[in-house]
Amino acid sequence: MIVAIANQKGGVGKTTTAVNLAAALAMRGRPTLLIDLDPQANSSLSFLDLRAVERSTYDAIADAHTTLDDIILPAALENLSIAPARIALAKLEGRLVGEIDAHYRLKDKLRPLVSRFAHVVIDCPPALGLLTLNALVAATHLLIPIQSSYFALEGTDDLLETIEKVRQRPNPALQILGVVITMHDKRTALGRDIREQIQKVFGGKVFKTVISKNVRLEESPAYKESIFTYAPDSAGATDYYSLCEEVIERAEARTA
Repeated sequence: MIVAIANQKGGVGKTTTAVNLAAALAMRGRPTLLIDLDPQANSSLSFLDLRAVERSTYDAIADAHTTLDDIILPAALENLSIAPARIALAKLEGRLVGEIDAHYRLKDKLRPLVSRFAHVVIDCPPALGLLTLNALVAATHLLIPIQSSYFALEGTDDLLETIEKVRQRPNPALQILGVVITMHDKRTALGRDIREQIQKVFGGKVFKTVISKNVRLEESPAYKESIFTYAPDSAGATDYYSLCEEVIERAEARTA
């Protein structure tokens, strides 16, 4: 399972979901690779000291002679490896403009690693540019985080249109694994209304698990930990472990 976590809206919980889903999969004893494709490098910062990172996903995708293996680093969490990002990744689109294989670079670099990792989780940037397209072309599944807020569904039409274009040619096998509602406050009428709206638009694609607002989820990256080691008894840990279970169930059901 190669799952891209994507939504062109910023601040919807993409990185939090990528980090904690990858950690939950690793904790189940499954070798997992977290690929950071966001130039902000927040997924990388959640596990690594970037001062020690010499090469990043920029080098692996832009340079024909650099492999993903060359940049992958182990996380402190057993079974979890990181392909880190650096700010240089923001220059990738300009570097690859006009290249005939620009959308396939990540897929080609991932191919030799498929047998080593049970799962690959890709943290995408908040845009529908070349980096996100590389993730969608390489992925087997797509997970869409949607924030429980007034503007929750803004821009989702553009994302769904992009997914259909990817399915038409470069990656016909791409499946929408599901939509996860994040930063949800079930105590408010607005929160409940938004959840109903998302459910109406996406129907059965919405995960039963809802990620509630939780201060521990916001704090854990500062300590370079997932929610499972930083606050294992928190609601955030419970929510993301539950999401992990659903993700595995759905992926296995669709490949059965």
